[in-house]
Amino acid sequence: MGLKDSASRSTQSPTRVERKSDRELVITRIFDAPVRIVFEAWTRPELFMRWWAPKSMGVPLLSCEMDVRTGGKYRLEFGQDAASPLVFFGKYVEVVPNARLVWTNEEGADGAVTTVTFEEQGGKTLLAFQELYPSKEALDEAFVGMEGGTPEQFDQLDALLASLGANADGA
Repeated sequence: MGLKDSASRSTQSPTRVERKSDRELVITRIFDAPVRIVFEAWTRPELFMRWWAPKSMGVPLLSCEMDVRTGGKYRLEFGQDAASPLVFFGKYVEVVPNARLVWTNEEGADGAVTTVTFEEQGGKTLLAFQELYPSKEALDEAFVGMEGGTPEQFDQLDALLASLGANADGA
């Protein structure tokens, strides 16, 4: 029943969430913005903070540090209270401007390796977000949050991109 529910939701949303294997999750969406702008939204902390945390979860992104280069590190802090944040961190394994980002998730033993690719399609961007987990159990645990939260995140990214597009001529 869970797979049927997931499939029906994915047909109603422009965000497609799929388990490709016991350890791999792939999320795709086409954004109505050029690759350069979408890539900036993923790599500039002041933009990233505006869309990454799903608003419905009520856990804001308190801080975002990103050294977006191969070997660079990132650190994200979420929570209601800066004294006890939920912290996510890792390093960038590969950075190809306007094409590909690969990073580690090092906050726990079950952290995935995340790959995001950006493909230009006639002024739009096909984005593929892939996570490879160390075990089936790690993906099982992450899947529920990803299935519900990522479409909302991507809706928020879409809204940000629309606002940036409106200012693109003057930038």
